[in-house]
Amino acid sequence: MGRIVVTGTAGLVGSAIAAALRRTAEVVGVDIRPGAQVDVLADVACRSDELSRAFENVEAVVHTAALHAPHVGSIDEARFWKVNAEGTARLVDLAVAHGASHFVFTSSTSVYGHALVAEGRAAWIDESVTPEPRDIYDVTKRAAEEHVLAAASGIRATILRMGRCFSEPSPDMALWRLYRGIDRRDVVDAHLAALRRKGPRGEVYVISSSSPFLPDDAEALWNDARGVIEARAPDFAHAFRRAGYRLPARIDRIYATEKARRGLGFQPRYDGLAVLAGDCDPSPLPSPAS
Repeated sequence: MGRIVVTGTAGLVGSAIAAALRRTAEVVGVDIRPGAQVDVLADVACRSDELSRAFENVEAVVHTAALHAPHVGSIDEARFWKVNAEGTARLVDLAVAHGASHFVFTSSTSVYGHALVAEGRAAWIDESVTPEPRDIYDVTKRAAEEHVLAAASGIRATILRMGRCFSEPSPDMALWRLYRGIDRRDVVDAHLAALRRKGPRGEVYVISSSSPFLPDDAEALWNDARGVIEARAPDFAHAFRRAGYRLPARIDRIYATEKARRGLGFQPRYDGLAVLAGDCDPSPLPSPAS
């Protein structure tokens, strides 16, 4: 690989992507905050000479920098627009102007918003589902996606809608890996695969951990998730109970990754059993006292 600009390299995802890419490519890490993977201190929401110079001789861009869902309510909506939507548009323009061949955008399954709720059954979420943003984070991430896809005639554009990847108590993280969570190492692998992608100029992929569930399980997951987990993932059910945790009565959504598997060769490696075995990234938070 040639020169790659990675934004958000002081953050959880961007730092890991930059570190992995440095093994085979020249990386320019950009963030508003200093960090081990940050080479250029710049705000993607503002024009600056430092930001422009970072794009010189660029081959590809990985854009992870953003305001996130936890910032909703504590940061005003104008700043969300400036960072998430306008900032992304500025980076796309810089990438195109400097002759980059590929722009990879780290989005979120949160953009599906209201579509994540399907009363009476678990929502089966894949790329065919129309996003229905519900808050300023969703709205601005969706607007950013549209900026990226609009540029696909002049640059290869890939959007990765990633599942939940936070530090949380082990039982929560293990359960999320059944249907809506993802390990940071798998997120990195998906981004590296996206950079190698050929084919259509603009594509969107859902990336999450492997799920044992099938579309036909949707109603049963809403009404009797314990029974479905025991049938579809007996090893997980046994390990989860052995750890002293209770299986959930209901699962409300499934993030389906078939398109990413076909189009990117994406093969998530770290599932709920890995969490229960202590092999997870990020590390879990302490479980609440029982």
